[in-house]
Amino acid sequence: MEEQKKILCVGLVCLDIINVVDKYPEEDTDSRCLSQRWQRGGNASNSCTVLSLLGAPSAFMGSLSAGPVADFLMADFSRCAVDTSALVWQAEGQTPSACCVVCPPCGSRTVVLYDTDLPDVTAEDFSKVDLHQFKWIHWEGRNAEEQVKMIQRVVAFNAALPRQQQRIVVSVEIEKTREPLYQLFPHGDVVFVSKDVARHFGFLSAGAAVKGLCGRLKPGAVLVCAWAEEGADALGPSGSVVHSDAFPPETLVDTLGAGDTFNSAVIYTLSNGGSLQDALTFGCRVAGGKCGFHGYDGIEKDFGNSLKTSKP
Repeated sequence: MEEQKKILCVGLVCLDIINVVDKYPEEDTDSRCLSQRWQRGGNASNSCTVLSLLGAPSAFMGSLSAGPVADFLMADFSRCAVDTSALVWQAEGQTPSACCVVCPPCGSRTVVLYDTDLPDVTAEDFSKVDLHQFKWIHWEGRNAEEQVKMIQRVVAFNAALPRQQQRIVVSVEIEKTREPLYQLFPHGDVVFVSKDVARHFGFLSAGAAVKGLCGRLKPGAVLVCAWAEEGADALGPSGSVVHSDAFPPETLVDTLGAGDTFNSAVIYTLSNGGSLQDALTFGCRVAGGKCGFHGYDGIEKDFGNSLKTSKP
């Protein structure tokens, strides 16, 4: 039996030090938190976790620097059955870390990240990766010029495949309002654009954003925009906007990583042949469910292998 092809996520892995509070702390004060935990974080890293919990073989490509923090992160990748054979060990720099304050009563999560001195993976690093093992590759927008070169390698790889063989689907996430990242728009088969980026371009809703930004995409591509409690919208090749409402949990517990969860659930559905409407709805369901518990492990119990048992 042929081994199932994996979904590769390229981007950041970091240590999240998460403090859960009942009230956001005032500046220049001492306060106690309700709980504190270490958690593997980073957009691409989180996406791998969610994909694995949903039942998709996943792989991560990003940078780490050897040390106790990296040991913790690697152990957690292993626990979640994420393939790290493409990970790049950097000789210089520190493993990124983030201090996160999660406040369930107000539904906020505040993140302060330090990742400035660890080099991102390059197109040269990516050239050593065997592409035959993947059916989908997702890029978290970071060092965009290098990432465009990586995507161009995938395009060339797809072009050389026999006609009947499955092509690798390319998706990109444009989350931060940084001008260099916008060059990624025309390179994804599926493009995820954040609420922050949509607002930066002057759009006040997900529907307006996908209609207004679709001209930046290549022909036939899909544009997806999530808008927190207002759900998400997407625009595909048909030119029709599809929408899903949000599915908030009964009690809001932890919104950290909800966006990564949404992206992963959309990718999971599309990579298994689901429709854009199914993908959007499943993305909102899983992201909403995730907000009802700390971390990600509850996803497997509530949504694992959903496409094998029921329609999203």
